[in-house]
Amino acid sequence: MTSRFVIGIDLGTTNCVVTYAPLDLKSAEIALFPIPQLVAHQTVESRSSLPSFLYLATGAEADARVLTLPWESDPSFAVGVVARALSAEYPERTVSGAKSWLCHSRVDRHEAILPWKAPATVPHVSPVTVVTRLLEHMIAAWNTANRDDPMALQQVVLTVPASFDESARELTREAAIAAGLPESMVLLEEPQAATYAWLHAVGDRWRRMVRAGDRLLVCDVGGGTTDFTLVEVTECEGELSLRRVAVGNHLLVGGDNMDLTLAHQTAQLFREKGVELDPWQSVSLWHLCRQAKESLLSDSGPATQTISVPGRSSRLIGGMVSVEVERQRVMDLLREGFFPDCELVDRPRRPRSSGFLDIGLPYEADTGITRHLAGFLQQHCETAGVTHVVFNGGVFRSACLREALMQQLGVWFGTQPPMELEGSRDLDFGVARGACYYLWSRHHGGVRIRGGTARSYYVGIETAGPAVPGAPRPLAALCVVPQGMEEGTELPVPAPPIGLVVGESARFRFFSSTSRSADRPGLRLNHWSPEELVETDSLEAALEGVDEIQDEYVPVTFRSRITELGIFELWCEHQPSGRCWKLEFSVREAPEQ
Repeated sequence: MTSRFVIGIDLGTTNCVVTYAPLDLKSAEIALFPIPQLVAHQTVESRSSLPSFLYLATGAEADARVLTLPWESDPSFAVGVVARALSAEYPERTVSGAKSWLCHSRVDRHEAILPWKAPATVPHVSPVTVVTRLLEHMIAAWNTANRDDPMALQQVVLTVPASFDESARELTREAAIAAGLPESMVLLEEPQAATYAWLHAVGDRWRRMVRAGDRLLVCDVGGGTTDFTLVEVTECEGELSLRRVAVGNHLLVGGDNMDLTLAHQTAQLFREKGVELDPWQSVSLWHLCRQAKESLLSDSGPATQTISVPGRSSRLIGGMVSVEVERQRVMDLLREGFFPDCELVDRPRRPRSSGFLDIGLPYEADTGITRHLAGFLQQHCETAGVTHVVFNGGVFRSACLREALMQQLGVWFGTQPPMELEGSRDLDFGVARGACYYLWSRHHGGVRIRGGTARSYYVGIETAGPAVPGAPRPLAALCVVPQGMEEGTELPVPAPPIGLVVGESARFRFFSSTSRSADRPGLRLNHWSPEELVETDSLEAALEGVDEIQDEYVPVTFRSRITELGIFELWCEHQPSGRCWKLEFSVREAPEQ
C-alpha cells in the first residue's frame, strides 16, 4: 500500500503539533490535524496542539476510567490539556518537559525517574516512556480519523532540536518506533523545519529576498528551551541554495522561566496584601501567570490583568484572593530579565549559591537569552555577521520581545543591521508545517537545506605508555565524522590502524562537538576543553573475536556512514581477514562521571 500523505510532527517541549499534506497534489496544501483529547474528566475536545504533559492517575481515577479516551485501554494516565490542567493541583503526579530529559546524559533515560522528586507512593515512568505515550496519542487520534490511511503507512517526519546529539536522537527514534511510527520515519532539526515553513510561506519569492553570502539566524525560544541556528545562502552554477552552518547548545531557558519569574513577582504582590501563598497555591499561580503573560503581551493586550488564586485560609475557603498586574511592568520585567542589553563579547553568567548541585535537568543559571546569543555568534560568526532573522517559538508572539532581540542585533551589527524575514512568523505551528513541507518538497523537487550532521564526532582512544598505579591512561580523541557530513554518505577515516578490543566486554567512548567545525576525519586530539568536546553515551559491548588472531585486540581502520535517515554508523574493518564490526550508540546506561 502506497502512502497518501506526508505528515509532520512537532514533538515540542511544551506542545505537540501534527500537520499533513496529500502527496498527489502539485502544490503543498498543508493542513493542521485537530487532536482530540480530554480537556476535563470525561470531556473530549479537539485542539490544534497537544500539551506535552502526562498525568499519572490515582487508583480511584483509574478504576472509574474517567481519564480514558474511547480508543485507549490504559486508564492509568492521561496526556494533553487535562494533564496540564491537573498539574496545577497535582504537580507531584504530572510530568512535563520529558523531551529535555532525553538529552540529559547524567541519568538513565530508560529508568522510571519521572515525575522528578515525586514521593515513592506516586507511580514513576521513564523519559522515553513519556515521549512514547505522547506519540501514541497522536498516532491513535490520526488512525481513528483516517482508518484507511494509518500513520504507519504514511511518509512521516519528526522534529528534534538541532542540538540533540546522536544519543538523544536515537532515544527519540526508539520512542517513535515503539509508539507505532514507521521505521522509514525521518528526523529533522526544528530550526531547519522553521526555515522550511518560511520557504513554504513565500514560495519562489525567497530567491529575491536573499542573496549569496547572506546568513539567516533562526532564533527559537519556546516554552522550555532556546536554540540558535545559522543558515547560509550559497550559490552554485547561478542557483541559490541554503546550507545550515552552525547550531548552538540545547539551552534550558524559555517561556516557562518567564512564567516562573512573573509568578515570583506576583507572589510579592500577594505578600503586600498580607497573603502568604502555600506550595499548592504557588503552583497554581505559576500556571495562572502563564495565561496572564500570554494575554498581557499580546498585541491587543489589556493594560492590567487580574490574577486570582483559590483561598486556603479558614476565612477564604471556597473564595478567591486576587491582585492586579500591569502590562508595562510585565514587559519591563521580562525584557530586562531575558533580553537584557549586553555587548557582543559578553558571555552567560554562571552564579552559584552552593557547591552542591541537584542532579535534575541542567537548567541555565543565566536567563539572559541575549548573552547566550552573543556567545553563539562569537563562536560561529567570526568573519561574517547576520543579515536576516527567522523567529520561532511561542515566546516571540510578543512584539516587544521580538523588538528587544532585533534592537540588540542592531546594536551589534550597526552598519548592516539584520532584518526579520517576511513571512517567517508562524510561531506556534511553523515547525510542524515546515516538517511537512520538507517531506513534500523531497517528493516534488523543491529546495532543500543542506547541512548534514550538526556535530563532529570522535572516538576515545586509550593511549599507549607506561602504566601509573591508580591512574587511567590518557585518552585521545579521533575525529571520525566531520560536521556537515551529509545523509546517505560514507567515508574512510585516514588514520593508522587502531586496536579494537574483541572477545571480552569493553567500553567504547564517544565525543561530539558543535564548535570544532574545521576538524576533518583522522584528526587526533590529545587535549581539549570541556566546552570543545562533550562526551556522549558510551557503548558497552563484547565483540566477537577473529579465530586466527589470539591477541586481545585486532588492528582496524574506521569507516563512517550517515544513513539516509540520519543515523551514524561506525564500521571497524580488519583488512587482512575482511571482518567488520559495526558500533552503534547504546543509551541503556548513563555514562560514568
